[in-house]
Amino acid sequence: MSSKALIDHRIYTIALRKMPEFLDVFNRLAMPVLMQTLGSPLGFYTTWVGPQNQFVHLWGYDDLADYERRCLARDTHPEFSAYLAASGHLIVSQQTCLMRAADMPGWNVQR
Repeated sequence: MSSKALIDHRIYTIALRKMPEFLDVFNRLAMPVLMQTLGSPLGFYTTWVGPQNQFVHLWGYDDLADYERRCLARDTHPEFSAYLAASGHLIVSQQTCLMRAADMPGWNVQR
């Protein structure tokens, strides 16, 4: 469980039969920039049951200001445009959801 107060939950729908290519592009071109600007991710997932061809990643932030600061660093990083150019034809849609931790008294849930 994350100790971060804000979670960025992103879902990318990838073009049919393009997931391996997308994962390669993401790993080679996006991840070095993301590790420098966003820090370590909370997790990466691909859908197995339900909507297909989706790549999900989670990133944790201390608060909205932390999210905005690190996203600006990512978006203005000089190498990020290479990822955007290489992945544009592979991504059908993107959803971004910012979630806050919910207090659940009586349950041993770490935040």
